[in-house]
Amino acid sequence: MLEAYFNKMRGSAKSPPAVNLSEIVWSWIGAFLGIATVGLISYKVLEGKGLTMIIGSFGASAVLIYGAVKSPLAQPRNLVGGHVLSAIIGVTAYQLFQPNIWLAAAMAVSTAIAVMHATKTLHPPGGATALIAVIGGDSVHKLGYLYAVIPTAAGVTIMLAVALLVNNIPKNRKYPEFWF
Repeated sequence: MLEAYFNKMRGSAKSPPAVNLSEIVWSWIGAFLGIATVGLISYKVLEGKGLTMIIGSFGASAVLIYGAVKSPLAQPRNLVGGHVLSAIIGVTAYQLFQPNIWLAAAMAVSTAIAVMHATKTLHPPGGATALIAVIGGDSVHKLGYLYAVIPTAAGVTIMLAVALLVNNIPKNRKYPEFWF
């Protein structure tokens, strides 16, 4: 019984094939433009206003929406829904459990995963968005539920717009695979 359990950890599939240079270049261009756009707005427009447009989980979203465009986890429903729902859950967890940050963090991430599953919006960076709502410090905590709007919804909407534009330039790429 124990042997069968540990044998599962060996894996059974081959490593995915390498991608071609064109795919690498277009992934780079999309990620650069997406992160540059939200970063520019954050640091040139919102700085000093107590708001931000960029959070760490957007880096992971960039990998998916510019580098893994066919993945179900990279589609618009998952990108936007996963982040926004997770942001709301993260803020709620912080407000309910804030004296115990470890508990708030665990509740935020685990509940975000469950809700994303239930709503068909699973987007792995959403777990980080929920966690950032808890551990992001005073600047994030002061935003309260505004965190779900700015930076989260606004930021992912901008990144989605860039993904729609850039990912459809080359003939061999198409984004999205589905909307809903």
